[in-house]
Amino acid sequence: MESQDYYAILGVAEDAPVDEIKRAYRKLARRYHPDVSDEKDAEARFKEIGEAWEVLGDAEKRAAYDNVRKFGHPTGDAAADFNGGFGDRGDADFSDFFRNMFGSGGGFTGAGQDLHVRLPITLEESFKGCEQTLPLAIPEVDSQGRLTRKQRQLRVKIPAGVTDGQQIRLKGQGGSGNRPGDLFVEIQLVPHPRYAVEGRDLTLRVPLAPWEAALGAQIEVETLGGRVNVKVPEGTGSGNRLRLRGRGLPGSPPGDQYLEFEVVVPKPLSPRERELFEALAKASAFDAREAKR
Repeated sequence: MESQDYYAILGVAEDAPVDEIKRAYRKLARRYHPDVSDEKDAEARFKEIGEAWEVLGDAEKRAAYDNVRKFGHPTGDAAADFNGGFGDRGDADFSDFFRNMFGSGGGFTGAGQDLHVRLPITLEESFKGCEQTLPLAIPEVDSQGRLTRKQRQLRVKIPAGVTDGQQIRLKGQGGSGNRPGDLFVEIQLVPHPRYAVEGRDLTLRVPLAPWEAALGAQIEVETLGGRVNVKVPEGTGSGNRLRLRGRGLPGSPPGDQYLEFEVVVPKPLSPRERELFEALAKASAFDAREAKR
């Protein structure tokens, strides 16, 4: 069975803090997202990157993985501790190495009778709300004191506007015992190929033609709630931002959507375009370097 170097997959050091690991994961996930990537192995790389984050983004899994790297085996009962469900992801989404360490589904830890599972959802599912099926392996102790696992599936209703890292508590759905524990579902937003997410706020990069940036323009842009018309102010430059109030993830209050503009020059220039740009260059006294000082 081939081992996995999750640190190398994400391009981070072994002592990297979790915030750095998360940034690397999001960057790579956007790059290799199958919906936008032109890379031939995009889908395989996307799964590989997701598996690396599933391990390194969880403190307990990372500790067990580090022990395997150092000593050749996890300490304690790591495989049993982590065996459980991971949303709608099947076994095929994980490598043999991962399943050998953490069980078939991953994403599951026990804390007394309270259980925790991480559930990946898309940004669109967060915006609209959704229902997901969680395959779970609930730890139970039989009459002889042996640890067993009861397989079951649980339908979970995800409210609109949930944010990355938010936990949903399902009372009494955890481990069994004298007092049934609770199940805590931690939401994990899958990186989006176009939107950057911070809390309930969204940022979308919007290309502008040079004349749209200089003269201002009425353009149509996408939001999660549908396309809207936006007025671009005269003199807009690359990096300028425009706020669409309430167009982010729903909530109390709802988030905003920010448009971050990027001036894009047509390539190649047509003869007429070149002629007009040359005329502008001769007529204009504008000095871009001087204006930036």
